[in-house]
Amino acid sequence: MKIETKFLGSVEIEEESILTFEEGIPGFEESKKYVFLPLENESPFGILQSTEHIEVGFVVAFPFLFKKDYEFDLSEADKKALQIKDESDIITYAIVTLKEPFETSTLNLLAPLLINIKEKIGKQIVLQDNEKYALRHPIGTLEGSAK
Repeated sequence: MKIETKFLGSVEIEEESILTFEEGIPGFEESKKYVFLPLENESPFGILQSTEHIEVGFVVAFPFLFKKDYEFDLSEADKKALQIKDESDIITYAIVTLKEPFETSTLNLLAPLLINIKEKIGKQIVLQDNEKYALRHPIGTLEGSAK
């Protein structure tokens, strides 16, 4: 099926690649269906695009590549909502705020996006009582496993 996207124009996607965010993403609750669109081979960045609203799309990145000690615990409610059977089924992304120059762009480490790739379910969680991570963590340079 073909969808229109915020950043990439018209794109062909497989219907089975659509992810469901039951609660939407905070601030974008009307969009429940998304697709992940990689940017380039080997790139830590991608696009999380609403299939329902062209204007709703986010640049996302693997946070562990920019903050190697990034970690958090999931609540039982979040595990249930994401239908987690095996932790290896979960991919974590952080929303990127793009700035000029690019090196001054930031990652939202306070509210990661979690996707259960087997069940095609996603959820943005807000880390509670967490003073380790910032809403605007500078991208700077890679410090994690992709270095």
